[in-house]
Amino acid sequence: MLRALLLYLSKATWARRLLTRWRVTRRVADRFVAGDTLDDAVRVTRELNARGLLVTLDHLGEFTTNPDEARQATDDLIRLAETIQQEDLKAGISLKLTQLGLALDEALATEHLARILEVTEPKGIFVRIDMEDSPWVDATLRIYDTMRERGYRLLGVVIQAYLYRSEQDLRRLARIPARVRLVKGAYKEPPEVAYPKKRDVDANFDRLTRLLLDTALAAGAPPVSADGRVPPIPAIATHDENRIAYAEEYAAHIGLPKPALEFQMLFGVRRDLQERLAGEGYPVRIYVPYGTEWYPYFMRRLAERPANLVFFLRALVRG
Repeated sequence: MLRALLLYLSKATWARRLLTRWRVTRRVADRFVAGDTLDDAVRVTRELNARGLLVTLDHLGEFTTNPDEARQATDDLIRLAETIQQEDLKAGISLKLTQLGLALDEALATEHLARILEVTEPKGIFVRIDMEDSPWVDATLRIYDTMRERGYRLLGVVIQAYLYRSEQDLRRLARIPARVRLVKGAYKEPPEVAYPKKRDVDANFDRLTRLLLDTALAAGAPPVSADGRVPPIPAIATHDENRIAYAEEYAAHIGLPKPALEFQMLFGVRRDLQERLAGEGYPVRIYVPYGTEWYPYFMRRLAERPANLVFFLRALVRG
């Protein structure tokens, strides 16, 4: 119930206007967001790289309302790619297709993504297409397929374990084989399309983990690239220690080398776990968002973990 309320508030214009006026909201959001500017993102990325951690950078924004906004978002992401190259960062890029205009026109978002990949591919910079809520899954996978058909290879997608359809989607992607980030899912979905109970999501996450790790082994277990920019086939994105332990145990069981299994976590969450896994020899990539459009992302982080909400409420009481 509380999670559903927070996810509703993440999209409610009135709530955004109210909560973003509170200084405490931004103070707590800074725990999860690098800052407003690209310079902030570069600074945080350097700090994480120095600790032996890899990064995927996300210039926050979704659901652009007109073609000009979508073009600007595309230009901003191209600038991000150029900065990664110039600053020699161990980082890739994550983006949302609605940011590039998918809600306006699928062809527009497709061409904007192609513009970005024309810059990133020659530079060896990996781009991950984030998965959004269920109405956008088919279009996202279609655009991914289109980019593959055009010859782009440094490109990956996200699969959400709470959707019933995800095993079928992952089996199809395994034939490529695609580089996939596996997540539980952070949007409010109806029970017709998604598992409503956590235990069922967890069980499906483990099933999909097995499938993804088997796919990597069958493909020759490609490791993370030497420069840290291109991930291996499986990216297990969770802070759930039981899911992480399952992935570690299954990888050891089938003989998948540690450099061929990447764990991904959010900036500001479970630094202890990040450093433990990196110390054990796994690639660990931190999802680092930045930009002024931080409110929806922040609210989804509150909805994901009660500890995040408690942290926010304590800060609110303190003022």
